[in-house]
Amino acid sequence: MAERRPGLEDAGALFVGATRYRGPGSLLTLSRTWYPMIAKMKRMPGYRWHTVYWEFPFTLGTVAYFRSRDDLLAFARMPEHRRIMQWITDGTKNGRGGYIRLFLADGTQPTIDELFGMPRASAPDSTGPSA
Repeated sequence: MAERRPGLEDAGALFVGATRYRGPGSLLTLSRTWYPMIAKMKRMPGYRWHTVYWEFPFTLGTVAYFRSRDDLLAFARMPEHRRIMQWITDGTKNGRGGYIRLFLADGTQPTIDELFGMPRASAPDSTGPSA
């Protein structure tokens, strides 16, 4: 009997995120890094499935499933993904906002410092501005 190919039922980690880009120029610039990054992601052993959604006028979002938390974090820490994140967070010239949500099958969620591999002191405050 042939071995079954892993699918969504084998996913233990879900990524949902979106970015509101500044305009068509930002999307064109993004595509130069984004397409190769997605091709590399699809070759990762822990990759299960993804889709991209669009909201008017310039928001692109991603829903992606991975085998495990470690596989999801391996993608988040890829050099191509880091380059995109640094580019998009460089002020407001490329994007105007966005969000990231991570969901794990065991009900836990990685902290922001685990996601970006930063020591706690330099991790961004995920609670937002203080009152």
